[in-house]
Amino acid sequence: MARDVDVVTGTVIRRPVDVVAGYAGDPVHAPEWYVNISSVEWRTPPPVAVGSQMDFVAAFLGRRLAYTYEVTEFEPGRRMVMRTADGPFPMETTYTWEPLDDGSTRMTLRNRGRPSGFSRVAGPVMATAMRRANRKDLARLRELLERA
Repeated sequence: MARDVDVVTGTVIRRPVDVVAGYAGDPVHAPEWYVNISSVEWRTPPPVAVGSQMDFVAAFLGRRLAYTYEVTEFEPGRRMVMRTADGPFPMETTYTWEPLDDGSTRMTLRNRGRPSGFSRVAGPVMATAMRRANRKDLARLRELLERA
């Protein structure tokens, strides 16, 4: 029986929401702060909008993954949802950005999906590895933006 994977990770970044959302919500920056993403190429013309598509190449659990994300929801400075239906692990990734009173931003990263094939068996391991990678990714993002 396939188990859904649903990983939510968050951090507070000491930068205004427009800076954090502007940087993190632009897919061209993903290889700079995502540990596992090596490249992103636009399929549709930038900037990000509902319907935008981007090809990602990543490495995860020792495997090379190539997939296309499509933006399905986009509220600039508040929320972005991207989905992919291809590959052994259809995934939805959600970014949310919340301004805090001190001028900082609370960013939440959520990955969820239903593994199939090999990924179904590895679901619990995938969730643990995703959580660990997401923590590193958000720490890297915080480091990049707070020193800018």
